[in-house]
Amino acid sequence: MENMLLKVRIAVLWIFLAVAMSASMILYFMGPGAIEEVMTGIMEGLKINSGTIIFFSLFWLIPMAMAFLSVTLQDSINRKINIILGIIFTVFYIGHLLMHLMQGKLPVDHLVMCLLMILLPALILWYALKWPIVQK
Repeated sequence: MENMLLKVRIAVLWIFLAVAMSASMILYFMGPGAIEEVMTGIMEGLKINSGTIIFFSLFWLIPMAMAFLSVTLQDSINRKINIILGIIFTVFYIGHLLMHLMQGKLPVDHLVMCLLMILLPALILWYALKWPIVQK
């Protein structure tokens, strides 16, 4: 029963991460000059091409897939994948925050979303590390 509770918590955190990413993008587009910047083919300093679009789409698709997989995979695989992806997403979002801090432009709403998107995969990682390891 404890494992199912962990699975559900982790699945909800993955969904929350995907929703937070969506909210962050909406807030970005509401910022002054954002739409004009995207129309020039640049977004947050990156050239928009099919590669960047696929890269950014993975930050929605992976959390949604992980929400499903977190409640369906067997425990040992589930734990490992959540640890690996928890680390990857936490490190990526820390890098994302640092990039904005170095550029010197970080509105308060974006700061809040960046911190939330660091906290969520860190919580996923924490829950995955708490997962009881069954000895065979």
